[in-house]
Amino acid sequence: MSSIPAAADTAAITAVLDRLADAWSRGDGDAYGALFTPDATYVTYVGTLYIGAKEIGDAHQALFDSFVKGTRLASETVGIRLAGPGTALVVTRGDTYKGRPGKLHKIQTYTLVRQADGDWKIAAFQNTKHQAVMEAISFRFQPASKPAAHAL
Repeated sequence: MSSIPAAADTAAITAVLDRLADAWSRGDGDAYGALFTPDATYVTYVGTLYIGAKEIGDAHQALFDSFVKGTRLASETVGIRLAGPGTALVVTRGDTYKGRPGKLHKIQTYTLVRQADGDWKIAAFQNTKHQAVMEAISFRFQPASKPAAHAL
């Protein structure tokens, strides 16, 4: 059964996401990867699967040095809930940007786990690009498929 986390857990979990955005902004793959568990899974919006903190950090360093160089992360937390003792599920909307942030075109799901030392780390990440046109077509032809959380 899931529940709303205590304020201290919410603050600690949010701090992990803030450190993730900071590492991205600095183009620091080591710091980015360090926020994940050694066996973490990371699925990009194009379907690439990375496994483990080291691979996640190394791959992101290559991206920071090329395709996403100079970008920042914009993120808005949709919700945080506990799935059990020491496990949190977080849904965010976000995107990368240069200059000023624009519309948030992606939806992310994070699974964070509390470590033995009390710190939270990311154990799983899934990033999905929102396909607004396809979604609108689906809802038009099958209105019953429209979720209550459509505003996401």
